[in-house]
Amino acid sequence: MELKIKYQYTYFIHPFIIKEGKYQKYILKMLKDNNFELKRFEKGKDLHVYKFFTPKLRDFLFSSFSFTNEKFNRFQELPIETRAAILAKYPCNIFTYKLKKDIQGKAGNGKGIFFKIRKIEVICFQTGICFLSIKTNIEDSKEFSDLLNFNYKFRDINQETGYLNSYDNISIQTDSFDNIENFKQFISSVTGSNIEAIKLDIDTERFLTYSYTCIDQEAWNSENHFEEFEHNFIKYANVLPADNVAKLNKDEVIMFSKWKYAKMGLTKRCVSLLASSSDMNNYTILPEEYENQYFYTYIFALYKRIYLKKLGLECKEAINKRKTRKKFIDFTKNIWIQEVSENEIGTIINQKLQEVFELDELYYKIKTEYDTMYKELNIEKNSRITIAITIVLVASLLFNVLNFIMLMKQ
Repeated sequence: MELKIKYQYTYFIHPFIIKEGKYQKYILKMLKDNNFELKRFEKGKDLHVYKFFTPKLRDFLFSSFSFTNEKFNRFQELPIETRAAILAKYPCNIFTYKLKKDIQGKAGNGKGIFFKIRKIEVICFQTGICFLSIKTNIEDSKEFSDLLNFNYKFRDINQETGYLNSYDNISIQTDSFDNIENFKQFISSVTGSNIEAIKLDIDTERFLTYSYTCIDQEAWNSENHFEEFEHNFIKYANVLPADNVAKLNKDEVIMFSKWKYAKMGLTKRCVSLLASSSDMNNYTILPEEYENQYFYTYIFALYKRIYLKKLGLECKEAINKRKTRKKFIDFTKNIWIQEVSENEIGTIINQKLQEVFELDELYYKIKTEYDTMYKELNIEKNSRITIAITIVLVASLLFNVLNFIMLMKQ
């Protein structure tokens, strides 16, 4: 039976790195761009986010919660360079692209798959690690197979080869972007050079995928079970096309569920949640939670993974051992050991993300390297002290010998 969609959206995420020392300049560029505006989180309208994250994580991810209306108005009146300097000191800033209207497009040959770009955000961390986030949903189609094909096609639009594979021909029809090439140029203007990302072995041509789909209850209910269409879920979680005939290994996907009619699949390149309208929560409350609380939990896990890789590279280069070691200690104290949420599902999702990204293994590998660096620093320090003491002793001995010679002459 062909699965039918009741509600759906997909975020495509492009990580990029701002070169060290250039972060404030990048913030200034975003403030000067009239198409972007600083996203402000307020306790009243974003209460679900405010209550979900622990105070430490809330301050780290959403500094704007601390802005009262008066404080924010005063901030807006400051010179733009001053605003950039202030924002550059915050751990994280989020900018929203002001769409004139939803960007409508079409993917595929023949009748095509129509889609809209609903939201574009840039999430910037003080360390220079940033994420371009693009929210989409398909239009005029209720076929789950169309969603599979769209996700598979769209995630590769940023390829530099100038063409895609057989799932090609994505076109955009909008006042904002004339065609897909203009959209790619927009992406490039936001993310800049990919040199820093390549150093960290980050794929800059293929988007990460974060997707939510609620299917019609006829396919998944008390009589029709998940196992009957599990193969489609595996395709969904691996961002594979509908006609994929290769043998699917569900062990490659970490599955998780705390809901009767919803299941989440996690891989290194995709997080997908498939739900059934058998539960009204799955097309009313859960989509919003997934788009906000769980989305930023995902971004935070991605951030930790990339920052650990960045610290690992700095450790190997060892240009400034003391500075890089301090960064690792600060990361451990301020980020690594902090709880993300006291919410039960949020805690489990964070643990699953830790598992799929192999963060514990990555952290302890780098910790070993930094422990070795610390021992080397101590050895160097002790060596310098030993040399200094030796020099003092030799000088003292020479001084005493000279004094003895002078006394003998008298």
